[in-house]
Amino acid sequence: MEGPLSDITVVDLTRVLAGPYATMVLADLGARVIKVERPGTGDDARGFGPFSGDRSVYFESLNRGKSSVPLDLAEPADRAAFEALVDGADVLVENFRPGTLERMGYGWEVLHERWPRLVYAAVSGFGRSGPYSERPAYDMVVQAMGGLMSLTGHPGGAPTRVGTSVGDIAAGMFAVIGILSALHDRERTGLGQVVDVAMLDCQVAILENAIARYCATGVVPGPLGSRHPSITPFAAYRAADTHLVIAAGNDRLFSTLCETLERPSLVDDPRFATNDDRTRHANELADEIEEALSGDVAAVWMERLLRAGIPCGPINDIGAVVADPGVRARNMIVEVELPDGSTLEMAGNPVKLSRHGDPPSRPAAPELVVGE
Repeated sequence: MEGPLSDITVVDLTRVLAGPYATMVLADLGARVIKVERPGTGDDARGFGPFSGDRSVYFESLNRGKSSVPLDLAEPADRAAFEALVDGADVLVENFRPGTLERMGYGWEVLHERWPRLVYAAVSGFGRSGPYSERPAYDMVVQAMGGLMSLTGHPGGAPTRVGTSVGDIAAGMFAVIGILSALHDRERTGLGQVVDVAMLDCQVAILENAIARYCATGVVPGPLGSRHPSITPFAAYRAADTHLVIAAGNDRLFSTLCETLERPSLVDDPRFATNDDRTRHANELADEIEEALSGDVAAVWMERLLRAGIPCGPINDIGAVVADPGVRARNMIVEVELPDGSTLEMAGNPVKLSRHGDPPSRPAAPELVVGE
C-alpha cells in the first residue's frame, strides 16, 4: 500500500498477535512487510478459527497486506535466503522468547555488526532483561500480572479478563512507536538500535492513574464495574429499557445533566456539590439518575442529552459497532478480497493522514507458500 512508510522494508519473524499487530500497523502505513514463516505450518494463527473457506479470519485480520516466505533458519540455504532479506531491510521484528534468535546465531551483536543501520524490534512477555525475561507469556498472564484484571469487573466478582487481548495489542502499538522512533534516530546517527518491548511493561504503562492513586493514598484500587474511579457521574446507567453511558466530567456538565433529567435539586444537594463529593456518593447519585432515567427509553434520553451537549452513548455490541454510521464514515470497517473471490470485513486503520489515502479495501493476508 502507498503510505508514509513506503520506503521502509520490514522482515517480520513474528507470530500470533503482539508482533503481527505491530507489523500490520506498519503495513497499513505503507511499509513492505515480508513475513518469514515455518515451512509447512506457518504462523500458529493460521489454525485459529473462525474460518472463511480454509482461511483463518483471525490470521487474515492481523496479516493483511504482507507477503510471506517459508524459511527454516536451521537450514543453511534458508539462512542464506534470510540474510539476503535482511540485506534489503530497514527493520527486523520478532516476538520469540528472549535468547531464541541468539541461539540461531542472529543476536543483536551479530546483526548490528553486519547490518549497522538495521532497527531490531523484539516484543516479548517480560523483556530482554529482568528476572522474568525467560518466562513464557500470553495475554491472559500479562493482564493478570500487570494489575488489569484486578481493576476489571464488578466488586466481589470473579477475576475478569478484559474482553480483547490488550496485553498483546498494547505491546504491538508500543512496538510501532519504538520502531518509528528508532528509524527517526537513524536519520541523525546512521545507526540502528534495539527496540525492547515487554508486554508486562506495556500493561503497567496503560494502568492510567491507578498506580498514581495507590502511591498517593496507599489504597489498593479494585474493580468498580462501569464506574470511573475519580470522576462522577461517569458510568453506565439504566433507562426504562436498557443501559446507556453518561459521562458528565465537570460541574457545568453535571448541572446541565440535572436540568435535562428534570432533577435540578441535585445540583444543590451537598452530597453532590463537587466532583469529589459525587465520587464519594456515587451509588446514591446513581440511584437518583436511574430513577430519573426510568421514565423513558435509552434512545430518547440520548437524544435529549446530546441536544444538551452531554457526552453519552449506547452500549453497542460488536454487530452494532460494525453497522454504526460513524464508524463506517471514518472508514474503520475495511474490506479484504480473498483469492477465491469472497470478501471479509475487518477493522481499519485509525491513523488518518492528510497527505495519504485511507482506501476502503486492503490486500489479503499472504497464502502459505509450500516449498518445492
